[in-house]
This record gives sequence, structure tokens and C-alpha cells, in this order.
Amino acid sequence: MGYPNGLFTWADVAVPDTHRGAAFYTGLFGWEAVEPSAGDSMQYTMFMLDGEAVAGMGALHQKDIDAGRQPVWSSYISVDDVDATAAKATELGATLLAQPMEIPGSGKMLIAIDPVGAAISFWQAGGHDGAGVFNVPGAMTWNELGCRDVESARAFYTKLLGWGSEVQHIGDFSYLVVSVGGRPNARIYDMTGMRPDEVAPHWFVWFAVDDADNAVERARSLGGTIQQEPFDTPFGRMAAISDPQGAPFGIVASNE
Repeated sequence: MGYPNGLFTWADVAVPDTHRGAAFYTGLFGWEAVEPSAGDSMQYTMFMLDGEAVAGMGALHQKDIDAGRQPVWSSYISVDDVDATAAKATELGATLLAQPMEIPGSGKMLIAIDPVGAAISFWQAGGHDGAGVFNVPGAMTWNELGCRDVESARAFYTKLLGWGSEVQHIGDFSYLVVSVGGRPNARIYDMTGMRPDEVAPHWFVWFAVDDADNAVERARSLGGTIQQEPFDTPFGRMAAISDPQGAPFGIVASNE
């Protein structure tokens, strides 16, 4: 596919019980879960939608939980050279959680904490480019960073990835839309006063659905927790959900 440098192209969730996770997400989005083969050291599940990869799932082990890690969705940005990205990110104030790691047959990944405190992942494609489809029901449609220093976040990502940026407004709410090659790619907003002080800066993943209200009821019946009931926005009808193991994500039914 050859996705451009700087584009969000993948997301995956880490949960303690992947079988329980598969049951929830296949029931919610109609995904097919392709489980890892016996003996696969990565133990990574691929979620498929009409034959296309749309997201992944890995196990959150007890040692991770003991270290304070919580179930979470992670956003991945495609880069041409993950080693060069690691070096530049460090120069710009990011903290690497580990050195770039080769995933045999798939690509190379890096996980970092950006200068505003949010975890972000980078992906250099090998055999796996990323998702095969976006912006349709059941696929990733948007990524957003909630933080308390939008300008520092903007400076970091634009210097690191060459993102364009433009301030937009909805009533009294302002946010920064970032773009790759003129294509809107994500948004960054100031969550001061919008989220409790104990909520750390974070990237948040949104998935498209046909009907937000129906999706919320389906999530609830599957054991999910509704963090924010469906509400109307200029982008569509949206809701925030946590899966049965606590990983948060958003859904949106587009107005288009």
C-alpha cells in the first residue's frame, strides 16, 4: 500500500483476556478474530473486516498489570524509518519505552512517550502495512490527542513528522487539526477542565459505526461500559465506551 510517512494506519488493544476481548469486539463490530497459531511467540490476534485487517489485539500479562499498565488501545503512525524516528523523537524530548523492535515478517515498531506525556507508537511496514480499510463502519476513522499543552504537542509532531496544522472551532471549543499531505489525519485538543486532573494525556481511537445508538446498546449487552452516551456533533453522532476489561475507545456514526 505504501502509506505515507506520518499517517495513522493501525491500532491495537492490549487486554488481560484475549478470548474475552475477541468475543466483545467481534460482537460489537462484526469483526472476524484470526487467533495466533500454537507456538506463536507474539500471541497477537488480527481483527478482520470483510477480509481486510482493521485492528489487532495482544495480551496484557500479569507482570504488565503489576507494573501499572492498564488495558488500552494504542495508535500507530506509519514512518519510513523507525530508527531515524526514534533518534529524532528523542532529540525533540520524547522518552522511548524500548528501542525499535523487529516483528519478524511484519515490520518494525517503536513505542514512546511524547513530550506532553502521551504514549504513541510508530510502525515501519514490512509484510504488514497497517489497516486495509478506513472510515467505513467497523474500521478506524479518527485519532485524537487530549493533553494540557497543545502547542508543545504541535511542535513535537510537526518537527518529527512534518504534519500540517490548522486551528478549528466548534462554538467555544477550539482544537488543532493535523494533516499529512493536506489530508486531515488527527486532532489535538486541550483537555484542561474537560477531563479530571488525574486523567493523563493520551491518544484516543475512534471507530466508525452505522448507528451510534445501536452500537452503544450492543456494547452494553456485551458487557461494555458506556463512558459517554451518544451525543450529536458536527462530525456525526458519537459515544465513548470502555470494553469489559476497561480499554476505552470511541465510536462515531458519520453525518455524511
